[in-house]
Amino acid sequence: MVFLYVPFKRPSFGFPLLPAPALQPPAPPAGLLGQGLGARPQGSLLYLDALGAAFPRALAHRGTALLHWTPGCPRAPAGWPLPTLYCTPAPAGALPSRATALRVQLLFALRQRGLHVLEAGLAAELRDALAALRDEWPRLAQELALGRLSPQPGLPEEVRSQLQALLTPDPARAAELRAECARGFEGIVRRLWPQLEVVVVGSAHSTERLYCDALLQADCLGLPFYCPFYQAVGEEPVPQFLLCPEWAFFEFLPCPGEEEPRTMLLDELWEGHEYGLVVTAQPGEYRESQTLSVRGESIPEERFCQTLRRALGMWPGARLVDYVCVESSLLGDSSGPCAPHYEVFLELQGLRDLSEGQRYKLDQCLQEDFLVYKSFRFKGSIGPLRLHLVRAGAFTRLREALGSPVPMPRVLREERLLQLIQGSVIS
Repeated sequence: MVFLYVPFKRPSFGFPLLPAPALQPPAPPAGLLGQGLGARPQGSLLYLDALGAAFPRALAHRGTALLHWTPGCPRAPAGWPLPTLYCTPAPAGALPSRATALRVQLLFALRQRGLHVLEAGLAAELRDALAALRDEWPRLAQELALGRLSPQPGLPEEVRSQLQALLTPDPARAAELRAECARGFEGIVRRLWPQLEVVVVGSAHSTERLYCDALLQADCLGLPFYCPFYQAVGEEPVPQFLLCPEWAFFEFLPCPGEEEPRTMLLDELWEGHEYGLVVTAQPGEYRESQTLSVRGESIPEERFCQTLRRALGMWPGARLVDYVCVESSLLGDSSGPCAPHYEVFLELQGLRDLSEGQRYKLDQCLQEDFLVYKSFRFKGSIGPLRLHLVRAGAFTRLREALGSPVPMPRVLREERLLQLIQGSVIS
């Protein structure tokens, strides 16, 4: 159950949870998120209607590619009422390996030069699929030319044979792929799919914003992004959303709160009043904001990210690719005889190492931005932050190890995930 405060304006029955400033008024492509919403006709039909109104060619036959990992069973995508919309076969997304699922879906997307819509359940999935393109484009081009799906880890032979039957040799498209990748990867998405009109991502807020920003500045340069579904609760500013009564059970608490508050239903609310929103949803349909706290200081992940970006601006040539934090209590004896502290693992571009002075900048910025943290640091109750650089690809493997298509956690709580990222430290 999730609790947050929202200003209530007017009851809106029958509309999905969606951002107002983007396409007007689309419903969430919930099947992308593996939440089962794709199987509910209201949201999918509204989504298709709005997408078709904004981009008339978006509903073209096989004009949409889906990049989304749904391990164990295929899930209905957003446009399930129009199954001919998609050029990516459903079994590809259900493979046991995340990396293999995204790579196979990418191969089928590359076959279709006339794509109009590129969908991804998470921005991180689109990022990792395009990272696979950077690393494996010669092999992908060869598979396109031969019409052959190569054996690979995480691809059962019976599924490979099933998918293989859908491929035909396309040497012309393979040659185009080689030529465009040889030119570099800035704006590669629009160059590979010149008719592409929009990129739809199931979640672009909170922890996924980092990936969206990077994609918009490089691979997806010049393309509009649309995120119709708000999946995380945090402090960052977000577009306005409407409620979809079928998605979850909504209750409301008057603000300011009473001593013995009674929840109210949607038809009991008054326009112009402010209410706290209580959402009861299926497990995994919402991701609450995480906090860093070793002494009760409670630093929200969104504000920590802002501080991290500010410190990064003091490291010339560095660009943030990904990061994750750990509270020292998870390290146990390996943290040594020291006060509780944070450990931060970064993947950077442009820098292979950091001086001690550069490393200290992040701790200094945290003290400037969070007075409670500064107070604990001054008293010695919290030790200095420790910063580690990890090798490229470490976070792709970490997302694989999560085992399900969920937004990237920014504070690790599991020892197995900590050990994985520790094994990738280079500095």
